[in-house]
Amino acid sequence: MTTFIHSARLVDGGVTTDDAWVAFADSRVAGSGQGDSWKALANADDSVVDATAVAGEGAVLTAGFIDLHGHGGGGASYDDGTDAIRAARRFHRAHGTTRAVISLVTAPLEDLQQRVAAIADLVETDSDVLGSHLEGPFLDAAHKGAHDETLLRPPEPVVFERLLAAGRGTVRQITLAPELPGGLHAVRAARAAGAVAAVGHTDADARAAASAFDAGATLLTHAFNAMRGLHHREPGPVGAAIVDDRVVLEIIADGVHLHPAVLRIAFAAAPGRIALVTDAMAAAGMEDGRYELGPLAVDVSDGVARLVHDGAIAGSTLTQDAALRHAVSAGVALEDAVTALTSTPARVLGRGDLGALEPDRLADAVLLTRDLDVRAVWVGGAFQDA
Repeated sequence: MTTFIHSARLVDGGVTTDDAWVAFADSRVAGSGQGDSWKALANADDSVVDATAVAGEGAVLTAGFIDLHGHGGGGASYDDGTDAIRAARRFHRAHGTTRAVISLVTAPLEDLQQRVAAIADLVETDSDVLGSHLEGPFLDAAHKGAHDETLLRPPEPVVFERLLAAGRGTVRQITLAPELPGGLHAVRAARAAGAVAAVGHTDADARAAASAFDAGATLLTHAFNAMRGLHHREPGPVGAAIVDDRVVLEIIADGVHLHPAVLRIAFAAAPGRIALVTDAMAAAGMEDGRYELGPLAVDVSDGVARLVHDGAIAGSTLTQDAALRHAVSAGVALEDAVTALTSTPARVLGRGDLGALEPDRLADAVLLTRDLDVRAVWVGGAFQDA
């Protein structure tokens, strides 16, 4: 059976196509077009979705969102095992995130080994789980953010290899401070193992960051946050990333981590190289109150998560559809914001089968209202309740 979604504004590949349709068959995109041309291809037993009937006039259809960096949501934390990961993924899937890398906060080495091994098992059974992201423990203590300082350590080769081995090839991303002893070796080792090396939680200046990018790092973890700022005489990691076409910058577009003007500047300075991430913790989608991020207590007030002991921002309560709305309200073109949720993160991960509604790509899609509220989600061509 083929699924046809018609009468939508298709935002894909940096272009908006009005009155568009897309067809899914056997978990893949089978074709697309405009107007009523889909009718000549449809059979009586096919599924037909009128986008305007589901999402109203001006309905927007995009590829599924991909989150490179998140820690949980819907009251569940990715650090708490398989059931919690699945619960948090259900929550974020309803907000358009069809696939995600599962981020882990700094923890004792034995715990991290168990967690990346559990995620490796999930990769085999749950197609929406893309692998794990070690956001720690190889971080600079002065830029630790919401990580337990007592557990931070330099990336000794033995420790690094133990974590990679536990992930059985599914550690997709490793955030590290490249100025730490062994930092550049760790960047090269991550790349050799097929993982994305990301610069973050770092005291690196522009020169040290550039050395990491030359060694193979291709991502800047939540740009501007937990690192030196962008100064006109000391550009820091952000400046080094902006001028390097090999590097993608993660951005948390929640109205808290970055001023809207800075958000717009980032998109203008690094076109096609912004990935909108959530960095969401368990409190995403939940009421204000006391939560935990790893071993640290977090208070959420007015939707802003901060550590109890020092008030540092502790991740976010963001969803990717909200990030899309924040970016557009800041003045980012809809096409650019959608690219930052779809094709750019797919490119970071080397997943040429994701990130676009083009023939033979996996049929992940999100249908939104003109105000960019999610109304329907498909993963591998299968409809998901949103």
